[in-house]
Amino acid sequence: MTAQLKSHSVGQTLVLSLSNPEYRNALGPEMYSAGIEALNAAESNTDVRSVIITGEGAHFSAGGNLNRLMHNRNLPPEHQAQSIDGLHAWLETIATFPKPVLAAVEGAAAGAGFSLALACDFLVAASNSVFVMAYSSVALSPDGGGSWQLARALPRSLVNQWLMLGDKVTAAQLFEHGLINQMAEPGQALATAVAWAERLNQRAPNTLASIKELVNAAPAQDLFSQLQLEKQHFVKNLHHPNAGIGIQAFLDKQIPQYKP
Repeated sequence: MTAQLKSHSVGQTLVLSLSNPEYRNALGPEMYSAGIEALNAAESNTDVRSVIITGEGAHFSAGGNLNRLMHNRNLPPEHQAQSIDGLHAWLETIATFPKPVLAAVEGAAAGAGFSLALACDFLVAASNSVFVMAYSSVALSPDGGGSWQLARALPRSLVNQWLMLGDKVTAAQLFEHGLINQMAEPGQALATAVAWAERLNQRAPNTLASIKELVNAAPAQDLFSQLQLEKQHFVKNLHHPNAGIGIQAFLDKQIPQYKP
């Protein structure tokens, strides 16, 4: 069965499901291009206010397909480089996508699947889910930004342990280190993520887009530059119609109904 990315909507939330059940939702070029296409379409669709990425069936994603990687060893190095470029382009699209992206993880999130989950703005995981970057177990090194995401959030020695030894990491461990927003009962990760998405969908979309841009920019900025960027976003959002809606609703003790 060909790997594919399925989609359906739950209210104002677009749910993208990694589907490659024969290989535990292993990722591949078809998914990368489909993921970019789906997000590009969702960006201009005012009916979509958030996106959830999940896996079909019992697992989120096993990461790369080792059979495909073994085959690629017989091809010019440029072939694999282009495949990784496709993965990285999808992750960059997630990073610049102006609406919240949530990962809903059941079962295993391995390799690039782990990186994909970390690339999302929010991570919801079943309490019995397992995360691993066992690249070193097959003499490979990480891709998909996993090393960058983990090194930003955790002590260097712990990241080295997880990457060099390929240790399995439980959802509880990731939650303890602040990398998981919410743990769910097994089988309820998607439902829990949908509940989070529905809360986000009630917020002003322009404000969420600004917050995402500010948070993503902050680690590379000095304080002065970040203050300037915050000022620009604040002034822009104050003069957006949604600020008038939000402030008036607060003063009137009403629930605001924000525009797309």
